[in-house]
Amino acid sequence: MIGASSLNDKPEQGAALVGGLAHTDARRAAGLFVVIGVLAALCLVSISVGTEYISLGRVWQALFSSDGSSESVIVRELRLPRTVLGLVIGTALGVAGALIQALTRNPLADPGILGVNAGAAFFVAIAVGVLGFTGIESYIWFAFAGAALATVAVYALGSMGRAGATPIRLTLSGIALGAVLGGITSGVLLLDPDAFDRMRFWSAGSLAGRGVDVVTATAPFIVLGLILAALVARPLNAIALGDDLAQSLGARVLRTRAIGVVAVTLLAGAATAAAGPIGFVGLMIPHMVRWFVGPDQRWILIYTVFAAPALLLLSDVVGRLVIRPGELQVGIVTAFVGAPVLILLVRRQRASGL
Repeated sequence: MIGASSLNDKPEQGAALVGGLAHTDARRAAGLFVVIGVLAALCLVSISVGTEYISLGRVWQALFSSDGSSESVIVRELRLPRTVLGLVIGTALGVAGALIQALTRNPLADPGILGVNAGAAFFVAIAVGVLGFTGIESYIWFAFAGAALATVAVYALGSMGRAGATPIRLTLSGIALGAVLGGITSGVLLLDPDAFDRMRFWSAGSLAGRGVDVVTATAPFIVLGLILAALVARPLNAIALGDDLAQSLGARVLRTRAIGVVAVTLLAGAATAAAGPIGFVGLMIPHMVRWFVGPDQRWILIYTVFAAPALLLLSDVVGRLVIRPGELQVGIVTAFVGAPVLILLVRRQRASGL
């Protein structure tokens, strides 16, 4: 009788498990629609809010029929490219942060904290301040090289010693390397006043003053980085269990890590070349997303694609409002918000599980 009862219970348990998974996926899907709606609303706010407020009705009219008015020029030539750039850069930084956290199993990882952005910025400063390159089509390649070399250098420094590449060692190595490269970058720019004048807002992390050409120059690399991130999303779930178990499950650990590093280089390098070193977006968003969707990297990456640009656009809008008619660069706003988050994560005994 006991055996028969157990056999009868198994279908019910299986049905309950399937129902629970379906409920979880439905909740995730509903949450994703909410995030997309918030992002769409922030896009409209980003276009309408600034030194001169433009009503949503006028924004809508200017987007689809230019009448040559000053409001139409502001919307189409200034705020629309800035908003599109915020979408592209926010997505790149968020996904790069999620990939780094998954690849290193380090809950404190971020392109800014691990020095990836600083490496890209340093090479861009060399290209502009020393070699005289002025177009993003030229110095974006230096950004990729700097991001890749910084990634390798941080991992090499963090791997020294018997303990190996622990999350704390990688974080400290990245912060130290970022500080050194940041100081050298400032020195290089100060040697050339003209280059410094062109890049002073860029070096703080800014979306202002960027045209459509910046978006078109960086978007192909960011799209390629996102495609690579999508390819490694499923294997990253296995890597989270440890390299040995991942290999036993059929995951190709080395190939997954190689593709992930290439994706991070493309995403962080292109974002830094376009808008300067903007930090903490890739740290905060994956944590916030993980608290809601769980450890599944596929859902984390999908949510991050929409949540990260929402945070960046919100920070950009806040930067325009706090010292009107002037504005704070978006990199300063994200640092102001992100630094307390980093301190909170460090103080927690158990950060978000990876």
